[in-house]
Amino acid sequence: MNRLRLFSFLFLLLFLLPQENIFSWGFWAHQKINHMAVFTLPPDMILFYKKNIDYITDHAVDPDKRRNAIPREAARHYFDTEHYGASDSVPGFWKDAVAKYGEDSLNNYGIVPWYIVKMTYMLTDAFLKKDAYLILRYSAELGHYVADAHVPLHTTENYNGQLTDQEGIHGFWESRLPELYGENYDYFTGRAKYIEHPQTEAWNIVHESFAAVDSVIGFEKLLTKTYPPDKKFSYEQQGTATKKVYSREFSEKYNEMLNGMVERRLRLAIQRVGGYWYTAWINAGSPRLDMDLTEEIHKKMQDSTQVEGQSGQTGKLKTKGHID
Repeated sequence: MNRLRLFSFLFLLLFLLPQENIFSWGFWAHQKINHMAVFTLPPDMILFYKKNIDYITDHAVDPDKRRNAIPREAARHYFDTEHYGASDSVPGFWKDAVAKYGEDSLNNYGIVPWYIVKMTYMLTDAFLKKDAYLILRYSAELGHYVADAHVPLHTTENYNGQLTDQEGIHGFWESRLPELYGENYDYFTGRAKYIEHPQTEAWNIVHESFAAVDSVIGFEKLLTKTYPPDKKFSYEQQGTATKKVYSREFSEKYNEMLNGMVERRLRLAIQRVGGYWYTAWINAGSPRLDMDLTEEIHKKMQDSTQVEGQSGQTGKLKTKGHID
């Protein structure tokens, strides 16, 4: 089954998979990462970000909401490491990668490390212009892509266990576990650090995540051998719907086997999201963030919310690649 057909097939299974949702990190975790990243910022930044923390938090999920509407949005969330073989064979700079592989191929196998760098430049430019709306928008969205790169299953072709008969593991790792145990995580990661080489850091994040793929896949498969289906899954009331989910017992055992991996990746995501925001600000000359949010800016923020909400409701998926 080729990638596009698999993508369409997974869409048909959207409401059948045993998890709350199959978007990256889950809405809850993405919003938590952006929210807590605000508190890593230095005094000259934190006042502006704290004033607008609701926007930064709520809009952490915008890139997922618009994936049905923008053809190449999905590619910005992942990188299929196995497709490229040795990691040092992939050019770090986008233009060099395009010259070697072609843009269509890159978009088919994921561009998250390159897109993190692009978003960092965009945020830097917004700081230079002191454009309050774009600073907030790009900060929220950059946070999303940096967080996605910390998810092991965003760095492999076997992104939802479809190659190893483990469909649903994506949402299990990044949604079910954080939503069950996230309230007990330690979210205080210290101050954001300046990132000397944003491109190198983006690739380091991807390589770290890929190094954890074998454990994510292997532990779940090993545990599944000891559980009958009626013990592995259960049904829970979520709102007005009853949904099939990984059982709490199975989830607890898997979480123990991972030995805190989800929390570690989430904590690193918080620190690095703050680091990328801080780096963009420093590279823009550390401008004073004393802009008032005018009625015009508030209108832009409201309009963007409406557009993203509408695009998230469109019907058929038009993108190739992962459905996270």
